[in-house]
Amino acid sequence: MIKSTFLAWILRMPLIKRWALMHSVKKENIAEHSHQVAVIAHLLAVIRNQYFNGTLSPERAATIALYHEVSETKLQDINHVTKYHNPALTKEFKKLEELAELECLHSLPEPLRETFKPLLVQSQVDSDYKKIVKAADLISAYLKANDEISYGNKEFSHVKTRLLAMLEQFKQDMPEVAFFLDTFEEHCFVSVDKLAQDDH
Repeated sequence: MIKSTFLAWILRMPLIKRWALMHSVKKENIAEHSHQVAVIAHLLAVIRNQYFNGTLSPERAATIALYHEVSETKLQDINHVTKYHNPALTKEFKKLEELAELECLHSLPEPLRETFKPLLVQSQVDSDYKKIVKAADLISAYLKANDEISYGNKEFSHVKTRLLAMLEQFKQDMPEVAFFLDTFEEHCFVSVDKLAQDDH
C-alpha cells in the first residue's frame, strides 16, 4: 500500500500565517483564507452563470480556490510587495511556487495525479477558472483590508487602495465582480445585531 504525505501537508495550512510583514488586529492563516476564497469563487461563478451567460462549474471554481495556496504549505506566505516589487524576484518566486506545487502533486499516489494536476499546479489551471479564483482572492484580501481598517489599523490603508485599483480592472470584463461587491460587501462590516435585523 502506497503511503502519501499529501493530506498531512494540507492539514498544516492553519499553521501558515498570512500578512507576515504587517501588523494585523485579527490574525489570518491560509486555511481560513482558502476557504473564504473558495466561497467567493463559487459565488462569482454562480453569478456569472445566472446573470451573465456564463458556463463555469461553480464546484470546480471552489475546488481550485481551495488549493490555490497549496505551494505555501512548503514556502509559507510571501508578502505581495516582496513578491512583486522586482520582476526578477517575481520570476524566481513563481518558479519556486511551481516546484512546491509539483512536490505536492507528486506526493499523491500516481493514479490520482492526473485529476489533481489542473487543480494544484497553477500553470495547468484553465484560464477562465484561474481568473475567477484570482478575482476571489483579491476580493478576500480587500474585505480583510476593510476589516482591519474598521478596527483602526491604518497599516492596511495602502493595501485597500491597491486592491481597489486591481478590482476596478477586473470589473471591466468580469461584471460578476461588480455584482458581487454591490450585493455582498456592505454587510461584511456590520454587527451581528445589524445582520439579524436586516435578515428580517
